[in-house]
Amino acid sequence: MFLRKSGTWVLIFLVISPTIFCKSMSAPDPRWAAKKRRMSQKVRKMFYHAYDNYMTYAFPHDELKPLTKTHTDSLVELGNLKLERLPQEYNGSALTLIESLSSLVIMGNNTEFERAVLWLSDYLTFDVDARINLFECNIRVLGGLVSAHILATDSTNRLVQGNYKNQLLILADDLGRRFLPAFDTPTGMPYAWINLKYGVMDNETTETSTSGCGSLILEMGALSRLTGDPRFESAALRALRKLWSMRSSLNLLGTTLDVETGEWLEYSSGIGAGVDSFYEYLIKAHILFGKDEFWRMFQSAYLGVQKYFRHGPWYHEADMRTGQATYWQLTSLQAFWPGLQVLVGDITAANSSHREFFSVWERFGVLPERCPASCPSEVIPLQYTDNPWFLEVGESIVDSLNLYTKVEGGFASIRDVTTMQLEDHQHSFFLAETCKYLFLLFDDSFLVDGNYIFTTEGHPLPVLSTWHERLPEAYIPSNWTFVKSEQAAKRMSAMSMQVCPATTLKYGHGIEQQVQSACHITDIRDDHRCLVDEDCGVDAITCRRRSCSMAGYCGLWLSI
Repeated sequence: MFLRKSGTWVLIFLVISPTIFCKSMSAPDPRWAAKKRRMSQKVRKMFYHAYDNYMTYAFPHDELKPLTKTHTDSLVELGNLKLERLPQEYNGSALTLIESLSSLVIMGNNTEFERAVLWLSDYLTFDVDARINLFECNIRVLGGLVSAHILATDSTNRLVQGNYKNQLLILADDLGRRFLPAFDTPTGMPYAWINLKYGVMDNETTETSTSGCGSLILEMGALSRLTGDPRFESAALRALRKLWSMRSSLNLLGTTLDVETGEWLEYSSGIGAGVDSFYEYLIKAHILFGKDEFWRMFQSAYLGVQKYFRHGPWYHEADMRTGQATYWQLTSLQAFWPGLQVLVGDITAANSSHREFFSVWERFGVLPERCPASCPSEVIPLQYTDNPWFLEVGESIVDSLNLYTKVEGGFASIRDVTTMQLEDHQHSFFLAETCKYLFLLFDDSFLVDGNYIFTTEGHPLPVLSTWHERLPEAYIPSNWTFVKSEQAAKRMSAMSMQVCPATTLKYGHGIEQQVQSACHITDIRDDHRCLVDEDCGVDAITCRRRSCSMAGYCGLWLSI
């Protein structure tokens, strides 16, 4: 989900990455209710330990340095490592405060939310001579502002009446306009870096990542829907379409490319750094905006990943042109994938991957940024329905973070998981994502009144019928849509018509329609002959991996 990389074993705080939260589905269970209440309070204390220390020692600068109790203006420093030409009176962009807005709402602190909104309304400005990374600023700042604006206006009791007059949307609109010059390239794909005050710098690098130009549609699309200005969504959509046109015949994309020539610079790719949020945003854009185009892109891309990147329960990297494996490693930025697989109904694969990541976490106490092929341990199958295993995993993660990363001044990163050496940096996404997702695991009351997708930085955006071309009557995690009439059936989106495993939908008057599986992978040969298991695909009905029999045919075989 992130472009940032700072070392071989640096801890990335994102471990649990929900892909979508719909209306709260959790039923009260007395066996776990007490533990959930206790753990939600524990996560709440974690959040406020990080938040209060930021407000005390770093605000209004971007991020906290918890070991020295100082600050870093990381949003700008990321594009100016030598700290040259920084505005003399620049005091940061309150990045961590912006990232914390939706978390404050989800945890029920409307008083602090209002205080933060009013401060940003009065003091935040983007008219600064600062070179920033477009992708990071989009997912962190623009996404945070757009999400908070929606949260500020969708409730009558979050803010004192009359205090909020769309100030956050005005700020988001201003920031979005400053993004637009980055898209003025021959390909329509944006430069990775842009100066907020002066636009694209002279001799700016033309290299960017797949995520950097393919993961802008949620925030910029939402901004267009809210402001009525189509330029933001149009720019992001043009970039995404151009990127998709550059895929290989295997429906794979590389990692880095040139925005001016439209040529690939790095052909090796996977589902981790530099590519991850591209896959995530295709399926989420389909859900948020209802465009079948996004589903068609996602389905083709997903099948390509499953065929060429997957190796048992984990995923390696491969050459986009040949599908041949290049790098055999598990990376922390792949952690979103199991949640995405749950979203499309590929439960069997998600079970294995979730267990895989947690087995690595248990081995080291935290999740390393990279782990070689020999790192994961044996994977045990897991069923998702009301499984308390996730509560146990969440509790283990909370305990690990408190044990290894909590310091007097906040929560530090870990430089080396073998020594647990700390790094003096509390990332803003610890408050935007990690604490939020852990809290929702134990207390999902925020979700009772609506359906949301969460951006790659953890900012909630509501799934609104007014944003949809076609909206299912009801959308729930297993992708099942109940159809009351033939008229309602016509309004179903592609998401509900392409599920995994395959199923039969029943309409009025006894009409049935067989729906193909989204995770189906065909066998290599049309006659289903094979030499090894790798010649076989994924069954369209059960979504189970097919194997090669002794007779040389692909199928699902029972051991006797």
